[in-house]
Amino acid sequence: MIQVTCALIVNKNKVLCAQRSEKMSLPLKWEFPGGKLEKGETLEDCLKREIKEELGLNVKILQRLPSNTHRYSDKKIIELIPFRCSLQTSEIDLKEHSKIEWVTVSQLENFDWAEADIPIVKHYIQNFK
Repeated sequence: MIQVTCALIVNKNKVLCAQRSEKMSLPLKWEFPGGKLEKGETLEDCLKREIKEELGLNVKILQRLPSNTHRYSDKKIIELIPFRCSLQTSEIDLKEHSKIEWVTVSQLENFDWAEADIPIVKHYIQNFK
């Protein structure tokens, strides 16, 4: 199983959503940005590193949310571990994704999410209206 962190970055009552590029696996699906845990890394360090690498942002971790285990195939099973975060910097530099959107909680259902993110989205909508 691959452990993957993701950030629900909150700013002014909106959440950052990122659309995967056409070159990535799951092209053009929406996700909460993040990435794979590397050996020797804490989950928090992984998340901060990935957000810096993908978006050029520094974030403050506020809260860990319930994780979701998802099987994409027999060979690819991930545990997606979400964290609510706040922005420490605001200059976004998209390095991997095709675009980002800042949306209200009620708008989250309008996106074509990567399958592993769907339970995270549902939990967030139910608990952070």
